[in-house]
This record gives sequence, C-alpha cells and structure tokens, in this order.
Amino acid sequence: MFLGNNEKVYILDKAEGNAATINGHPAWGAVWDIATQQATVMDVVTNTFCASGMHLPNGSWVTFGGNGAVGRGGNIGSQRNSAGSGAWDSEYQDFDGTKAIRILNPCTDSDSLSSPKCQWYDDPNVVSMQKRRWYSAAEALADGSVVLIGGFVNGGYVNRNYPNVDPEFQGGAAESTFEFYPANGRTAATMQFMIKTSGLNSYAHTYLLKSGKMLVQANVSTIIWDYTNNIETPLPDMPNNVVRVYPASGAVAMLPLKPKNNYTQTILFCGGCDMPDYAWGDYAHPSINTWDYPASKDCQRLTPEPPDGSDPAYEADDDMLEGRTMGQFIVLPDGKILVINGGLNGTAGYAEATGETANYGDMPYGMSLASGPVGTPAIYDPEAPKGSRWSNAGLGTSQIARLYHSSAILLPDASVLVAGSNPNADVNISTVFPTTYKAEIFYPPYFKATTRPVPSGVPDTISYGGDYFNITLPKNSYTGSANDAAENTTVVLLRGGFSTHAMSMGQRYLQLNNTFTVNNNGSITLHVAHAPNSYIFQPGPALLFVNVRGIPSNGSMVIVGNGQIGTQPTALASTLPESVYSTSNTTTTTQSKANGNTVTLTGSSIFAAVAGIVVIGIYNLLI
Repeated sequence: MFLGNNEKVYILDKAEGNAATINGHPAWGAVWDIATQQATVMDVVTNTFCASGMHLPNGSWVTFGGNGAVGRGGNIGSQRNSAGSGAWDSEYQDFDGTKAIRILNPCTDSDSLSSPKCQWYDDPNVVSMQKRRWYSAAEALADGSVVLIGGFVNGGYVNRNYPNVDPEFQGGAAESTFEFYPANGRTAATMQFMIKTSGLNSYAHTYLLKSGKMLVQANVSTIIWDYTNNIETPLPDMPNNVVRVYPASGAVAMLPLKPKNNYTQTILFCGGCDMPDYAWGDYAHPSINTWDYPASKDCQRLTPEPPDGSDPAYEADDDMLEGRTMGQFIVLPDGKILVINGGLNGTAGYAEATGETANYGDMPYGMSLASGPVGTPAIYDPEAPKGSRWSNAGLGTSQIARLYHSSAILLPDASVLVAGSNPNADVNISTVFPTTYKAEIFYPPYFKATTRPVPSGVPDTISYGGDYFNITLPKNSYTGSANDAAENTTVVLLRGGFSTHAMSMGQRYLQLNNTFTVNNNGSITLHVAHAPNSYIFQPGPALLFVNVRGIPSNGSMVIVGNGQIGTQPTALASTLPESVYSTSNTTTTTQSKANGNTVTLTGSSIFAAVAGIVVIGIYNLLI
C-alpha cells in the first residue's frame, strides 16, 4: 500500500477469494479515504501478488510484476502461459502479472473517482517489463526513472533449487537481470550480484547514494553498484550470517539525512534470520520447521560512502528488544524510527509442508512459517547514546497478529496505518493466523502533545537549490519561549514509500536547512532552503512536516523536482538570512488540541469478508 495524496491510501492485495467483488470477480485493489475511513474497491487486471512499486516524479505510482494468474486455493490459473504459470483464471478472472507495469494517478475528492484517469492502468499488451519478475527490487534514480532488479520467474519460498547447481537460471525459475523503467532503448542485462546471492535475493535492499551509485544488499552480501556501467564493488558481508531480505524479512531503513551530518547516508539493518544455508530449502519449502527457529535481534549500521574516505564497514548497533522477522521500519517525522509487526520465530512465506513436517495436518500454525506474533512496537532513536537507542515504554500492544503480508505506512497526520497479514494461499479466516481485514492506527508518543505546529506558506513544489522560501508558524503552534521554539524547529521531507512485505521501497527522510526570524507578535518565520540534489532525495511526492521540539505538524504533500523524468534542474543553494531572535521574550501558553484521541470507527472493509461488510477497527496502540 502507499499514500497517494493527503486524502487517499491505495491498497493492493493478491488475487484471491475476497468476498468483495468488482466487475464480477473478487477485488484485489482498493482506495481508502483517510477522513471517512471508507474503502472503495478498484479493478486491477493482473495479479499483483508480491509486486514491487515506486513513485514517479509527477506524483503517480507504478507497480512492477507479480505472480501468474491464480484460481481458488492459489492454484495455477485455468489457462497457462509459456513459463508454466497462469495466463488467466476463469473464476478469479485475474491475468498474468509477472511482466505487468501498472500505473496510477492518485485522485482526490475533487475528482470523479470513477473516471478512467483515477483508475489503475493495467494492460500488459501495451506496457510491460522485458522480463518476468516476482519479488523484484525497485529503486528510484536521480532522474526519476526506476531500476528493477532480479526476481522469481514463477515463484516459491526461496529463489533456488537445492542443491544450488544453477545459480544464474535455476532451470528457468530465477531472473538474474536488471532493467529500467522507462527502458528508453536499454535492454535487460545480467547482474552478477544476483547470481552470487542466488536463493536469498528476493526484494533486495537498494538505496541510491550521493555518488550516483547504489547500495545493494541481499543474502549476506553487500555491494556498491554503478548501475550505469554495471560495475559492482564488493563491501563486507553482513555480520553474524543474518539474512535481511525476504523471507528472512529484517527491518531496514536509511537513517534521517540532516544538514548537521552533511546528509551522510547510513543504513540500519535489524532482525531477520540467521538460519544455516541448508535450512532455507528450495522453491517448495524450507528444510526445517522455521516456526521453531528464533528470529534475530541483531542490528547493524552501514555507511557505504564514509565522509572521511575510510573503507565502509558494518558497525554493530544496539540489539532490538526482541528478535523479529517481518518487522517493518517506519521513519517518523521527529527523526525516530518505529518498528512494528512481525514474529518472534520463523520467516515470511507459507507452505503446506517443510523438510521436517511432511503433512499439512501436522503443521502447528496452518500454512504459516512463523510464530509468536510481536504485538508491541518499539522506537529507535538514532541520535541517542549507544546502549539506549531502543524503547517501548508507554507503547500499547496490538492483539492482531501481523505476519506475512502485513504492511504499515505513515499518514499525513503523522500516525501510522497498519494493515494486512495473510500467511495463507487463499482467503482463510478459520486458521491460526487468518486472513486479516482489520486495520489499525498507531499513534506515536508525540500525539500526547496538547499543541501541534500549524504552518502556513508551505509551497506545492520543492526544487533542487535556488532561492529559499518562507513558512510561518503562528504563536499557537508552540508553548513556552518563542526564541527557544524557533531554535528547536526543523522542516523535513518524508517519503513513506511503497509498503509491502515489511518493506518500504523508496522511504527516505531529508531535513531541509533553515534559519528563522522570531517576530514580536510571537509568530515565527522560517527561512527554508530547498533540497540539495536528486541523489540525496529523488524527485517525486513527499510529505513536508514542521517539527517544534520534536512535535510534528500535519504533513503537506509536495512534489520534489520538476515533475518529469529526466535530469533535474539544480541550482546553487541560496544563502539563508541570519536567524533573528525576539527581544520581547515572547512566550505563549495557547494550546490547540492534538488530533490523536483514541477512536474506534466503523466502515466498509478494505476487502469485505462476512456478509460483504466488516468493521475496520482503528485502535490506539499508545494510550
């Protein structure tokens, strides 16, 4: 799922037997209205199961690949394609999604949501990838185009046969190439890293770097990749044999980019699984009972391009409070990082057997390969002293298991929408970990504040370099000293990304440089610089937040860059005026009630289950 604009969240399921229907078949797409908590099903032509996705410079979103067509029980569709998976299914009426490119232009209430311009464009006969890709990686580039890496051809638990004697092709089941969208004449090419990491390279972790190269991590290997010339520079292996990619599914995020750290790019890897190589099994299933194997709590930091020119190296960070597989990192506006969802044991994925349990009837958790749902989130403070970076103090516990196919995204009010979980081949509401239609909202600790910033003058677009712009904070946006509030105010761009499988593709946080003028009437004028360049923060949509003493405003959707794919115009950074303090020692005690109260709301389900309608429970996990 992803945030389309200030009003709408877009959600994609796999093609399965959801009770909600559209055009005579089960629905696997929906748009959710944030204000009304109502969902409207959308027609999607191809099977989006385990697709990747990314934003485009104009605010559109695009998803790539997925599974072949399936029918009831997740079985191959009634008509097969040349690769042996489904081309179409007569019951679910889904088409092959393995080469699909689906494009959506997010709409608002001012549009006619039923109009073609507000619907998914999904026609593989018109636009498609060069290769079949299921669980491919996607990363936005500095010009707004997207690189797509690897993937399965037909699907399975891990991307290999065992023994692994054909790491490049796996007998035609693995895709070891990369390609670009739009291709612009470039053909798919082999990526040696995908061969080296064969088996455990699904949803590789990718991050565009300041140098214009890219960090890529999969299995236990890491490289810096010059994608223009297809040159790989190896970095040290992941310590302690911990796998972070699917199905180990560790939590991974880039730490906030700030002027004070010169926008140094550091990646945080936490959790996942350190099973020995044989235990991962093959396409069919793992070799061991994964639900008995504890997830890792290990955390590592990596700065791929150290500012001092030293060799990059992993640095052990504080362990998580518990091991997690399928935990997801959500970067919050205050610069802290939430980890939410996941399990204490096992991995993502589902199966009807393992190498140790031959019969489905003996599987203790149904098809789930994980156990021990972790209901209590935790928050990581990247600037806290080492040894004290993790805390779950005061955070509530969800009673809903969020395992395989769970997801979370940041909303414009700075809360976090949590949804999904379905470690089953099709809809199953009677198993141990059932198909889950309830959504939740997590309210971070800053919702305890009685006053939140209310900025005005936020622009619609942010450029790269150029003249600064002004944002005004009225005196009811803070309490206490105006001078102190101004000194502790930040302006940030936050892109939540495309959220799937405990990943947030494209998630990135950038603090903009600013100075201030404290006016004698108690208001504060912020003088804000634009983004430095498109390698630090790629072009496209983002939320702009203003934080006062760590309390965020509501986010405003902006477009970063010129809204087009291509080299982004970049100007020299402007010189910001010196900060000016008030001489009147202005203070304020005005309080505006924060919109974070505990609520339980009802409405149409994202994908209706019982009698066509269920309750979406919006639970406050904080208070």
